[in-house]
Amino acid sequence: MQASHIPVLLDRVSALLTPALGQPGAVAVDATLGLGGHAEALLRELPELRLVGLDRDPQALAASRDRLDFAAGRVEFAHAVYDELPDVLDGLGIRTVQAVLFDLGVSSLQLDTDDRGFAYSRDAPLDMRMDPTGPRTAADILNTYDEASLARVLRRYGEEPFARRIAAAVVAERARSPFTTSARLAELVRAAIPAAARRTGGNPAKRTFQALRIEVNAELEVLDRALPASLDRLAVGGRIAVLAYHSLEDRMVKRALAEVITTKAPPDLPVVPAGAEPTFRLLTRGSQAASEAEVTANPRAASARLRAAERVRPPADTDRTGGQVGRRRRENLPPSRLRPPSSPEGSRGGTP
Repeated sequence: MQASHIPVLLDRVSALLTPALGQPGAVAVDATLGLGGHAEALLRELPELRLVGLDRDPQALAASRDRLDFAAGRVEFAHAVYDELPDVLDGLGIRTVQAVLFDLGVSSLQLDTDDRGFAYSRDAPLDMRMDPTGPRTAADILNTYDEASLARVLRRYGEEPFARRIAAAVVAERARSPFTTSARLAELVRAAIPAAARRTGGNPAKRTFQALRIEVNAELEVLDRALPASLDRLAVGGRIAVLAYHSLEDRMVKRALAEVITTKAPPDLPVVPAGAEPTFRLLTRGSQAASEAEVTANPRAASARLRAAERVRPPADTDRTGGQVGRRRRENLPPSRLRPPSSPEGSRGGTP
């Protein structure tokens, strides 16, 4: 498994994060450790780097422990979902870090293990739990959600235009026999949508499987909490890189970064008051995709979109030593500064 695992956009991710990791004592967090491909590259390139790796999947953690054995003593492993990042760091006595990486979505290990139920191209149990100890499977959702709730999940998380038709077909079919395996669901989806829609866009079950996986693992709710929490833990000069694999994730990342690269001052002010300056700058212009050569070598990179940013100043309620300044009188704050640009690395202007 490790030998066949190809980390997505590995060189670009390393190039974005390593400038923040050169100083002694630097700490990087891989919030979605998986099989440890990105982590391995950083640890080999930076022999003094300390890395904290989180993953909700105990099988992935076991595999990454073996892969990262060469860096024993420099890696802390945590069986945790990535919105638990602050708790993990607090437990290790780490206040701030120099880099955070998110490689979102389903991992190679999960896709390639048939009994995990993530792949719609092979018949397998309808599980889809990233953490096999989780309480709810895809089969549970299919067999217990009412028609309206199923349609909502398919429409919201799969962006499925035929959500209502598929949900109605699921409810009718489960009355005859509960859903247990993926092949039956994939065939039902194919039969439920119009024939014209089946001729384009790849496997018609793709959106349904994505929606169920997101619902099972509460992926978007977790990401909504994890992004601001990780940004808060970055030191000045620290960097975040996020790989997203579908539009729902990427839009959330775009919004989270837009929030921290934008001044809080009214747009008509000629200067930005101290404390209202952006705290981050973009390192990428929009989202970056894998090259044609990489997609050819690793088809799973085709949908990847990479965004990154760097903290350029501490939060408004802290000074540069980490002390609270929220109660200082306004006249004691530093003078107002000209409105700074929020530009991608090596370029001018740009939006997330």
